[in-house]
Amino acid sequence: MKNLDAFVAKRIADISTSGIRRIFDLAATMENPIDFSMGQPDFAVPDAIKAAAHTAIDADQNGYTVTHGLAELRAKIKSSLAREFDWDPAILATCGVSGGLNLAMTAICNPGDEILIPDPYFVSYPMHVSLSGGVPIPIDTAPGFEMTADLIERALTPKSKAILLNSPSNPTGVIYSEKNVKEICDLARRNDLLIISDEIYNLLSFDAPPTSPVTYAPERTILLRGFGKSYGMTGWRMGFAAGADEIISQMAKVQQYTFVCAPHPFQRACITALDQDMSDVIAAYRIKRDLCAKIMGERFKFAQPGGGFFLYCQAPDSYANGTAFVEAAVGKNVLTVPGGAFSQHDTHFRISYAVANEKLTEGCQILHDLAG
Repeated sequence: MKNLDAFVAKRIADISTSGIRRIFDLAATMENPIDFSMGQPDFAVPDAIKAAAHTAIDADQNGYTVTHGLAELRAKIKSSLAREFDWDPAILATCGVSGGLNLAMTAICNPGDEILIPDPYFVSYPMHVSLSGGVPIPIDTAPGFEMTADLIERALTPKSKAILLNSPSNPTGVIYSEKNVKEICDLARRNDLLIISDEIYNLLSFDAPPTSPVTYAPERTILLRGFGKSYGMTGWRMGFAAGADEIISQMAKVQQYTFVCAPHPFQRACITALDQDMSDVIAAYRIKRDLCAKIMGERFKFAQPGGGFFLYCQAPDSYANGTAFVEAAVGKNVLTVPGGAFSQHDTHFRISYAVANEKLTEGCQILHDLAG
């Protein structure tokens, strides 16, 4: 029998383990670390949403739903998008935004199709593209960390098919300006490109609402939003895709043969979630953002985050790279994620400030002191 490694597909073997997950596994071996590594809310799911999930489970609403998701949930999402954008797209309930990204890339990518993604990027973006047969084209957005039409235009080739946007961004927290979004939409229309807009953090915006490409190019935007970050239910794996039926129906076809459907009782709970006022949570995270930025701003360079719960800091010049600084922080019992997990450049590190304010202050001060 040949070595078992030989049975593994090359496209899988060539993929490295997520840098975030490596830190997550490391945290499990440490005693009470200050953990700035995971992009996970530190607030509980609101009681009304938990009650709705309990009710659905107790009512034995635990079987499959139709692939697109419960009609009641899709109608609620449609109504919300109609108010926000005066838009009537097709809707697909997905297993989180990551599930939606998987479906979208699988549905649109032919071998060799190029998908333009911002660098830094969420760790799974290149993998979703590559596993679907496409080619991820990272676009260096430093130092402001905004995709712009000019940057995209320089990277276009005859194989370019779609632009992947993420605002507010993970890992930077940056919100794209309305001007940039409009210009990207104009460019997409001129060059016949799709836009895939990952808006998982759209509700967690602190200074102004983010501009969605749906505002300027609804006919060519695939909108991906989720419930995990905004309502504290990351483990429930709930999100949705919205867009032209020609694309959404193909994503649903992929879902039939992969995820089958999003979790039934949690679809019921998301109907309730869409009525919840999360303004207190948003206000609390604005305070965390300001606290973190104040302490770290004394020693580190970063673009001011407008949403999400991340600070993406440049490693001090006294360290070889972001990884070296992260390793030094581990020695002080503080966990962050090196920028190389999100970028082709290992120059930064990411803090998730979704932790208690006392821990946030303590950990940021340790990082501050490490910078010298």
